[in-house]
Amino acid sequence: MNLSKVVTGTLAGLALFSTGSSLLYSAQAAAVLPHAYYVAEFEVTDPEGIQPYSTHVESTFKSYGGHFIVRGGKTISLEGEAPKRRRVVIEFDSVEKAQAWYNSPEYTELRKIRQRSAKADVYLIEGVVEK
Repeated sequence: MNLSKVVTGTLAGLALFSTGSSLLYSAQAAAVLPHAYYVAEFEVTDPEGIQPYSTHVESTFKSYGGHFIVRGGKTISLEGEAPKRRRVVIEFDSVEKAQAWYNSPEYTELRKIRQRSAKADVYLIEGVVEK
């Protein structure tokens, strides 16, 4: 058996193992990124003015992997007083995707309608990383 062939084969095998384990590690790291939740708490000040926003907002975040978790709905107080403002929660696969949507040209234009037609607090919350 030729020693150079053994060494070459061993090095090639180590390189493949190293590359494969790096790819596996990268895939595992990507799988544990926390989801992100866009939360909007708002009070509509112009019900007619908000209509175009309500009609088109979902089409702006679908391509970023977003979907509604909460869109208004009845709030039931379990302790204390239930908030009066409307709530919306949109889930994304990551903070980066949520921010990309929020800063996208499509949503930037639509957001102006919401800002004119409602008083709002808007923020992102990172979800729990599942292990």
